[in-house]
Amino acid sequence: MPTISDEQLERVKYLYNEEGFGMREIADKFNVSIDAISYFMRKHNLKRRSPKDSNSLRYQKAATSFQLKELKTEKLRTLKAIGSMLYWGEGCKSDKVGVMDFANSDKNMIIVFMKFLRNVCGVDENRLRVYLYLHANQNVDSCIKYWSDITSIDKSQFTKPYIRKDYDENKVDKMPHGLIHVRYSDKKLLNLIKEWIREYS
Repeated sequence: MPTISDEQLERVKYLYNEEGFGMREIADKFNVSIDAISYFMRKHNLKRRSPKDSNSLRYQKAATSFQLKELKTEKLRTLKAIGSMLYWGEGCKSDKVGVMDFANSDKNMIIVFMKFLRNVCGVDENRLRVYLYLHANQNVDSCIKYWSDITSIDKSQFTKPYIRKDYDENKVDKMPHGLIHVRYSDKKLLNLIKEWIREYS
């Protein structure tokens, strides 16, 4: 079985501790098995990262799915502040979920937030998802079309809606097109928006 020579100790230490390489990545770099790397590290008493540290490092190294825009105008800087405040009030901020989730039924609020995502955050359109909360007396297809037109998100990116059946038919529905959740699965974007909120607050 191929092994790593002791002369490579400083190189391995640098890759693991300074560059943040994982054991699999180091094994591939030296064209050896991961068992050979594990043995080499034990032999030289190299301290292994904890699972928590490894997860944190993977998160830091992970590429973002969005490209922040340059805020060259006062209008864009204002949009950043408005979008952040909207999320502060109406967005899910749980680290356990790790997904940006903005919910509302006001079309104008949704329009402004979509401008924030596109013109400030530079999100990847293909990663946007929409989840609708509807009552059983509402037409699913027409509601999806309505919000697809409002958000300019393709209907194929709408997930199966939640249909509530236990509602009072005598009450006027305050959400004629349902409640919309605009979601974006990138924990780095969620954390960035939360950091902006802290800065503004």
